[in-house]
Amino acid sequence: MTSIHPQQVFAKSILLADGWQENVLLEHDSNGVITKIKPQSEKPKNFSGKVINGAVIPGMVNNHSHAFQWAMAGLGEASGDLVDGKRDSFWTWRKAMYGFVEQIEADDLNHIASALYMQMLKAGYTSVGEFHYLHHNKNGGFYDNPAEMSLQIYEAAKQSGIDVTLLPVFYRYSGFGNQAPTEGQKRFIHDQEAYGRLLEQVHALASDYNQSYGIAPHSLRAVDRADLEFAIKTLRAQSESAPIHIHIAEQIKEVDDCLAHYGQSPIEWLYNNLNPDDKWCLIHATHLNEQEVSNIANSKAVVSICTTTEANLGDGFFSMNSFKSQDGRWSIGSDSHISVSATEELRWLEYQQRLLEHSRTVLVDHSNRSTGHYLWTQAAKGGAQSLQQAVGTLAVGYKANFIELNTDSLPLIGKSQEQLLDAFIFNHQFSNDVIESVWVRGQKFVEKGQHISEVDISQNFKATLKRLSAT
Repeated sequence: MTSIHPQQVFAKSILLADGWQENVLLEHDSNGVITKIKPQSEKPKNFSGKVINGAVIPGMVNNHSHAFQWAMAGLGEASGDLVDGKRDSFWTWRKAMYGFVEQIEADDLNHIASALYMQMLKAGYTSVGEFHYLHHNKNGGFYDNPAEMSLQIYEAAKQSGIDVTLLPVFYRYSGFGNQAPTEGQKRFIHDQEAYGRLLEQVHALASDYNQSYGIAPHSLRAVDRADLEFAIKTLRAQSESAPIHIHIAEQIKEVDDCLAHYGQSPIEWLYNNLNPDDKWCLIHATHLNEQEVSNIANSKAVVSICTTTEANLGDGFFSMNSFKSQDGRWSIGSDSHISVSATEELRWLEYQQRLLEHSRTVLVDHSNRSTGHYLWTQAAKGGAQSLQQAVGTLAVGYKANFIELNTDSLPLIGKSQEQLLDAFIFNHQFSNDVIESVWVRGQKFVEKGQHISEVDISQNFKATLKRLSAT
């Protein structure tokens, strides 16, 4: 992606780990890792590097993605039939999702994920954690290459340029008590032996693509304790630091079913049996009591808050204020991709708290006055931890993944450095020029709203969606 020689970038205004700086000379190596930062520098004479005139901020981490679901975003908004006398819910949406997923083949997944990742880059995400559970063919059998769909995710990342951490999902049962999987889940299912083989292949693929991976036991209802212990043991034999992601306490029914089966809530059971640490990421964790909030915060695990998806599915509100007061670590994900916007996820995370508290600027105080700065930097930092990647911060040893904000864009005009992130997140206008460019590992993939492979990726996506819509 870059030459073997160190590459230089001269940024006139940049948000580093210790705050805003001006006239910064930055160097990165051939892998896009920052090797040198010199604030308050003069641009060298005969400079052959890249000059960035806008305001540079770290790229955002999207740590929870189900790529294939983007192809059906917006198709679940018509009211459905009552199920057991109840209105539409997560569970009725899930049934519609199962019907859609039956049609997707390997090339389709490549085209959908490539287009999604292109959109993520254009929205300010430079890294993604792909919670990947579409493994098998339409009959539920293995492809000739059992890791075919995992390979397609890595190919999509290569085509789009995004950094991906592939999290192959371990999905075995349809519910607590080892209930047999349903017909709609046939493309997701592995037993322990098959999942172990998949992890071996993903481990090799990650090396081949110069990307990363971890594991994603789907949920406590989809695997049992023996499965969880097997998956963790297998992963740790390959890597001591690779991340572990799991859906947890997203829905009230899930919590009630867990209580009925184990006599404990999902978080209670997890912490009593597996002791999650700072390499774990708990997805959603929507329905918690105060002790559970404390357990997560004390363990230094990251919570992935997927605000727009949780709102779309009617999940509920995360206990953000209590979690923050205990120095809890958190991040964001676009999940089902009903919205692919880093600023919208963060804006509505703050707005939820304002509506609950009947107040303003709820997540900051006099010692940290900028809501936008807090939201962006903390989400990026938590996201980096959740993927166990050196991203989310611009510092030596971290990847040169960053965004250039266009300070001449109408929403940002006249804003000081300290006001830029507030305006970027909260001055939401229909303006496509706020993000001037997006860079991953020191390479520019987006400029003035256009991706370098926009035409090919868009054409493939359109052809795929037309075919899927016709089936």
